[in-house]
Amino acid sequence: MSEHPAFGAAVKDLTGAVDGRTSLCLPFLQVLPVTGVAVSTLGAPFGSETVCASDAQAARLDELQFDLGEGPCWDARSSGRPALHADLQMDSSRWPLFAEAVSGSGVGAIYAFPLALGSLSIGAIDLYAHSPLSLSSTQVVDATVLAAICSRQVLRRALADHPLASSASDDGGFSRREVHQATGMVLAQLGVNAADALLIINGYAFARGRTVRDVAADIVARRIDFAEEWSNPSESL
Repeated sequence: MSEHPAFGAAVKDLTGAVDGRTSLCLPFLQVLPVTGVAVSTLGAPFGSETVCASDAQAARLDELQFDLGEGPCWDARSSGRPALHADLQMDSSRWPLFAEAVSGSGVGAIYAFPLALGSLSIGAIDLYAHSPLSLSSTQVVDATVLAAICSRQVLRRALADHPLASSASDDGGFSRREVHQATGMVLAQLGVNAADALLIINGYAFARGRTVRDVAADIVARRIDFAEEWSNPSESL
């Protein structure tokens, strides 16, 4: 991971992006040698939507992948790993429709990093460059770290925009204690902090149309174990 001051500034800016209503894309441009960035949610549960695009070209790349159902962002989402394509022309056979659509558009390289938190798949980040370009191993690690931070910010925004299911008893004292207990269990299961553990519970509840209290009850009763879901990605979202 980079120790350059610009990377530290990018981490700080991205961590406060939702609260400060600042760009989710700009921190990536500050530390990576790319031309444009697009952040998107993909598929269930939040739908396919461009959350942030640094320019019209980046937005168009997202739109094409939504419409065609193929491209590096879908690869990153399905595999849970970065999709790194330093020379788009050389990889054109992988997504024939997408490659044809962007032919002659001035996109030489494209990289996609998954957005996920726990077992919850959220979307992907697309980075593109005008000319073929390979990212160094340090740059890939930097982008991966930033993508993890961005995942939390996108999930927070999505949950704020989509109210969670609730029940009449969700505001009771017992409910709050149970959610607190479940948060501690998820924290232990995944080794995340309390804020991320609660985000994972909320995202899981939203994805399944359930209340947070119901999900918390299942976690406390050990009917849901996120460590097991994370080790079996085919069973997760």
